[in-house]
Amino acid sequence: MLKLDHITVIAPSLTEGVRHVRDCLGLDIPFGQRHAYMGTYNHLLQLGDTVYLEVIALDPDANSPDRPRWFGLDDQNRVRSDWEQGRRLRGWVARTDMIDVITATHGDIVGEKVPLPPADPSFDFAIPDDGSLPLDGAAPSIIDRRGRPRTMATIADLGARLMSLTLEHPDPCAVQALYRDLNIDGGPMVVTGPTLRYRALIETPAGLKELT
Repeated sequence: MLKLDHITVIAPSLTEGVRHVRDCLGLDIPFGQRHAYMGTYNHLLQLGDTVYLEVIALDPDANSPDRPRWFGLDDQNRVRSDWEQGRRLRGWVARTDMIDVITATHGDIVGEKVPLPPADPSFDFAIPDDGSLPLDGAAPSIIDRRGRPRTMATIADLGARLMSLTLEHPDPCAVQALYRDLNIDGGPMVVTGPTLRYRALIETPAGLKELT
């Protein structure tokens, strides 16, 4: 079974990503960590239970990795285009304890298992060969933490709680069928829409807000 792990804002720059979350939620989320092995970095915010929000961007000060970056971040023109179209909450990550099973049955969608960090792996992440989002973000990225749950102690808790996650998609039946095949628990509600777009309703100390 796959469970919702975190939702992801993919930004042209970390500054723009943090500003967008502030504009949507009224919260300034703090820095998270650098991923030297991927040439990216992020800001993180707890959303209740073990779910969190990640704002991720290409780290301009990092060395280029020896493989395509995750979350489609090598294609900065596409990241910028999606951003300008308002497609900023671009995907989500599902966790599993059986990533080999998922990649064996759905590797053509989610990609191959990549142990990370490469020098001393502590988790596995499924990444398509070109680093793109699985099915342009309609399918989740897959993480396997090797039996060690993600500690929330290092992620800021500013009182935000995820109430619902919705995916608008031109072919919702196909996406729903994929989610059933993947045996997803707590994934997005899928509805008909003209283009792929995520909307998250998040309860904040200032009331219910929407992140897109």
